[in-house]
Amino acid sequence: MDLRAVVDSEASEKYLRIASISIALYDYLLTLPAEWRFYKSQSSIFRLSLACVLFILIRYGSILVMVISNYGVFSTSFTKETCRHYFIVAPCFKVLQTMISEVILGMRTFNIAGRDRRMGIALVLLYFISVSLAWFTNMFHRIPVVVNGNCTPGNTGKVLTAWFYYPIAMSYDLVVLTISTVYLMRYNPISTRLGQLIRVLIYDGIGYFVVLTASNIVNIILYHTSNIETQAAGASMGFAVTWIMSQRILIHLRELSEQETPRMNNVVIVHPAQSPRNGMSSVTPQFDPKGYIDPEFASASPVDAYTSNLELDTRNCVDHLVSEEYMNGSQHSSAWGHPTVK
Repeated sequence: MDLRAVVDSEASEKYLRIASISIALYDYLLTLPAEWRFYKSQSSIFRLSLACVLFILIRYGSILVMVISNYGVFSTSFTKETCRHYFIVAPCFKVLQTMISEVILGMRTFNIAGRDRRMGIALVLLYFISVSLAWFTNMFHRIPVVVNGNCTPGNTGKVLTAWFYYPIAMSYDLVVLTISTVYLMRYNPISTRLGQLIRVLIYDGIGYFVVLTASNIVNIILYHTSNIETQAAGASMGFAVTWIMSQRILIHLRELSEQETPRMNNVVIVHPAQSPRNGMSSVTPQFDPKGYIDPEFASASPVDAYTSNLELDTRNCVDHLVSEEYMNGSQHSSAWGHPTVK
């Protein structure tokens, strides 16, 4: 490839990276109020919910990986020796960002699936397979590439391996989001707000998959059509998209949960006694993947699910809506359109 073509390729890569930084910065500023509300909703700085911890990790871990990656491209002071110690840092943080994003998707799917134990085991196995392959494809046959003082990771060999990372990531996203969508579509809500919640969860999942798949396909094309100096031209855009879409899932779940919490704080659901020993009790019907509401399986308070550090707000959103619909509906019918099991 002649010098002019190389210069044009480098310029195009920098334009893509500047565009990704601009998009990420705009989204960061746009979501600052949501970030503040996230922190404000925590009971204590020492008792952060899992959703909040993941939000912090994906938000600021993504900023870190974008800074590291783009510094290597825009710097003009690297030598072959200094690049040899620096070039592998960006791929490592790239995999770490992917790990956090996949945990968010996995926890979301686990809770939508009703926290089924077998589903949890399957998701954990799928996660470790995906992560192991991601580390291998990002570390194997990587070399430092120094052009005009910048430093980027390249991939050489008879068979390029780095691009396999993208089909692996797409496969994990496809499997996990398909599982969660199938579970969501099994429900038959008769409530408008319950149906709205399900639609939001489905659209979030589909939007995440479509946007990230488009970004991954662009990166695959760049790996196969550009020279070694510009193989990672679309990497920064991938970092930005993963960051934005992952944190949006968490923000939407928290906002949906927050909308329902004020309604539920003043709700007391009285379940008629099934036997003399039961008396009358205040219960919260729980989220059940088969479409039933079991009034015997409940937390003591409607806000207990909201303060749980393990449920990632997904079950909390559904529980709140189901509880209110149960209160407003018949004793013998579920808000999901199925008879309540007694």
